[in-house]
Order: sequence, then C-alpha cells, then structure tokens
Amino acid sequence: MSLKALPPQERPRERLLRDGMDALSIPELLAIILGHGTQGKSVIDLSTEILNRFGGLERLLEASVVELMEIKGIGQAKAIQLQAVLGIARRCRKIDSLQCMIASSEEAYHIAKGDIADYKQEVLLVMLRDVRGCLIHKEQVGVGTLSQVLAHPREIFYPAVRYKAHSFILAHNHPSGDPTPSDADIELTRCLIRSSQVMGISLDDHLIIGRDKYISLREKGYFGVKSKY
Repeated sequence: MSLKALPPQERPRERLLRDGMDALSIPELLAIILGHGTQGKSVIDLSTEILNRFGGLERLLEASVVELMEIKGIGQAKAIQLQAVLGIARRCRKIDSLQCMIASSEEAYHIAKGDIADYKQEVLLVMLRDVRGCLIHKEQVGVGTLSQVLAHPREIFYPAVRYKAHSFILAHNHPSGDPTPSDADIELTRCLIRSSQVMGISLDDHLIIGRDKYISLREKGYFGVKSKY
C-alpha cells in the first residue's frame, strides 16, 4: 500500500508529529528520510527492503554509498542522504559510549565492536580509561590486511600519553570471524605488557573480536594475573 492510500493520520510523518518518534518503527523512520518509493514499490516497502538487505540497523549503520546504490530505487542522491543520516547516528553512538564505566571484558567488547567488527581488514582500536576505569577516548591506531595488522608500540601508546590515560584496553578484529588469537596477537600482547610497565600506563586487556563473539586474552591467562578489571 502506498502512503497516499493510507489515511492521513496513519502516515509516518503525521504519526511522528502526533505520537513522537518512539512510536514509529525503523522502516517508518527510514521512509520519512527517503520521502517516496519507486514504481510499484511503496516507500515503506523500500525501507523494509533496505533494512532486510543489511540484516538490521547495526549493519545498515556501516553501509557505504556503493552498497546502498545496489538496492533498486536508491540512486546516488538518496544513498548520500541516507549515509549522512546514518553517519550522524554512528557519531552519536560513539559519543554515548564515552565517560562510561568499563567493568568487564563483555562491556569493553560491546563498546569496541561497533567501531571495528565489520571491517574487511584488521583494525586496531585503543580504549583509554581514567583512574576510575571510565572510558575517556577511543582511537584507531592501525589498519592492516585481511589477516594481520601492523602497529608499533609507540603508535599504540601515543594516544594514551596524549590523553593522559591511566590505563587502556586494546581491541582488534579478525575479519575471518574466528577470534582465536594468533601467535602474533599473543606476542604483541606480551610486548605491550612489558612496555606498559615502563610507560606507567597499564594495559588492562586485549580483546580479539570475531563474528558476534570475542576472546579476552586477560581471561585466557596471557596476562599472568587475574586482577580486577
């Protein structure tokens, strides 16, 4: 059914004005952004197709202009418009995660995965913490190939020094989806533990993020001690 066929009071824009944004579904909110559908396809149908194509909002947030344009009915102008809105949503999500307490590896994982889980190459992320364990800054410090990321300890510690962090958590993704640590991952962790003792900035954990799962090298015993997170 086209929007014009709906009673005026049931159309997304009118419902948003009357009931507020939370009353609308994600496809309805997307429909407002898109404005209209295509020949034989309502804007609601088009919005639902976009959401289904990416398997939900989380993946849609990372969609590129090229990927959006692969959907029939989405031209370059609409793809750019969508990505601009999605880009604002991504930045808001990152802002919301700052200044939060990280009390476990699972909490650190949920913060990191939105930044690096969907990359097609390995990406290294540092999450800086203050003395209370609150997140004060996140920053990518290395991008590698499909199977490895190259980063020197000085590049990893540079943001920690710049932001006067008390400690940090390192995270990187495995594009294969398997978070099992490689020998290089373990060696990097040991190198950073030694460096952290010299720098006086503790490495609290190293997370390896796969497809909807992760491994904490601290919990696997590679840090040698079971200290409080």
